[in-house]
Amino acid sequence: MDTSDASGTAAASTALLTDQYELTMLAAALTDGSADRRCSFEVFARRLPNGRRYGVVAGTGRLLDALADFRFGEAELAVVARFLDDRTLEWLRGYRFGGDIDGYREGDLYFPGSPILSVRGSFAECVVLETLILSILNHDSAIASAAARMVSAAGDRDMIEMGSRRTHELAAPASSRAAYLAGFDATSNLEAVRRFGVPGAGTSAHAFTLLHSGPDGADEAAAFRTQIEALGLGTTLLVDTYDIAKGVATAIEVAGPGLGGVRIDSGDLGVLARQVRDQLDALGATGTRIVVSGDLDEYAIASLRAEPVDVYGVGTSLVTGSGAPTAGMVYKLVEVDGTPVAKRSSHKESRGGAKSAVRLARPTGTIVEEIVYPMAGPAPEPDGFEARDLSVPLVRGGRVLDDRPTLRESRDLVARGLVSLPWEGLKLSAGEPAIPTTFLQ
Repeated sequence: MDTSDASGTAAASTALLTDQYELTMLAAALTDGSADRRCSFEVFARRLPNGRRYGVVAGTGRLLDALADFRFGEAELAVVARFLDDRTLEWLRGYRFGGDIDGYREGDLYFPGSPILSVRGSFAECVVLETLILSILNHDSAIASAAARMVSAAGDRDMIEMGSRRTHELAAPASSRAAYLAGFDATSNLEAVRRFGVPGAGTSAHAFTLLHSGPDGADEAAAFRTQIEALGLGTTLLVDTYDIAKGVATAIEVAGPGLGGVRIDSGDLGVLARQVRDQLDALGATGTRIVVSGDLDEYAIASLRAEPVDVYGVGTSLVTGSGAPTAGMVYKLVEVDGTPVAKRSSHKESRGGAKSAVRLARPTGTIVEEIVYPMAGPAPEPDGFEARDLSVPLVRGGRVLDDRPTLRESRDLVARGLVSLPWEGLKLSAGEPAIPTTFLQ
């Protein structure tokens, strides 16, 4: 299996992207002989973030890549040797996941209790994957779920992800990928462009306009003229460094009516967008697009839907999940040697047994219910509805299957899923999940 990244260099091990207790539990299981018991673990979210009506599964592709690199070399063993015995170290030295994984397609919707991922194998080989699985799925699904709400609020207008400077540098490309999967059109993050093939986009900086200042004051026209000379008429000029009306007038004076776009990054964006549109049209720049940014979230985007905005640039709210920075997914043991097991702790209950799920829809395509049932049992009857199996094979015998979807295909799945929701499922106001989930024993 190729473990090099897009640059052609050897990929780093993902084995230490984990919590210490997983390896101490492995050591204990090796001690009493329970490490080889056949187990099923399940990833699910007990509930959606407050007020949310659906979630979007994201990160599956990144997870499968990370699984291939979950190897304990000498550098990794040197770290865990501080607290593990020799037998456990030798077991880790030869670790290769050899089990099976099924899961929801990346880009599919999920609801409370959906069996998003099923991991089956020995206790030992499955337990050490908990943190890796949850850290990727919780992060990416949180970003994609927030992004999908923003895309719905924006309608058919373009969306640019601009959140790199508001999150961890290593999380930024993953955030860009999740946003693109959910329907954003481009990202400003170049590592996401390189690594995942997300389309890149950029506008301009206040610093460049301010740079063109001297003893005689600011020279906004010189900044605009240089930018156009370097980047062409299709570029976007930032017009709110000083006075927006003067900035727009200067932009068209320098560029002419063929200017690609102007960007507004501050102020009352709705009022300003109307004023700028009127001004641009009066100057003959009817094709010049208006890009707005500045602390946008799905609610702000929805409030601007009636305004003449062409492109939204979203940063902080997107990469922080717009108030829900984690999807709240958990990884629980649900079956041991064919016997269902369940956690009964108050408010943290789990349902025993390995599970599959189907989603029922009307002939129009509108989904009405999700049914979760025992994996070993027959699928439920659709009772006149159209049924779609939700879990698909991802890994067999430790080998990642070759027919996983591309990022573009997963993006299309998100778009189809949003269209399939009942109309109330797209509301931004707080409410119950868009469809009910029924659990069969």
